[in-house]
Amino acid sequence: MKLTTKMRYGTRAMLDLALHQERGPVALKDIAQRQEVSAKYMERLLAALQGANLVKTVRGRRGGYTLSRPPEQINLREIYDVLEGADGFVDCTIDPQSCHRSATCVTQEVWAQLCAACMRILEETTLADLVQRAQQKQEASMMYYI
Repeated sequence: MKLTTKMRYGTRAMLDLALHQERGPVALKDIAQRQEVSAKYMERLLAALQGANLVKTVRGRRGGYTLSRPPEQINLREIYDVLEGADGFVDCTIDPQSCHRSATCVTQEVWAQLCAACMRILEETTLADLVQRAQQKQEASMMYYI
């Protein structure tokens, strides 16, 4: 399984919003700068996430993006489904008719199990979990400078 940049950068954007939610709406340019992604690409990712009601926009001088729900209520599977699609890893695991070998293929079950295991991890991991991990890493890196 290889994740596209859409998923990786989209998840980082969502984490950025979760980390900065206490400050109110976050400007697109700030997210893009912190995540080292072009503003144009970040805007496309956030538009897709907004279309799925994972983020919302606030207009005005102090506007920007915010999470539509608390970080505890957004899991990585939701982000994955928006940015990668919910089609599984191999077409035949979703639509057995797509392959003439489906009836005799022994690997189809393995691909389906692999996909299910990965999806379970994404479902069990929330943005709040990522916030906690980010804070732990930051604290650990600060210990080296003491």
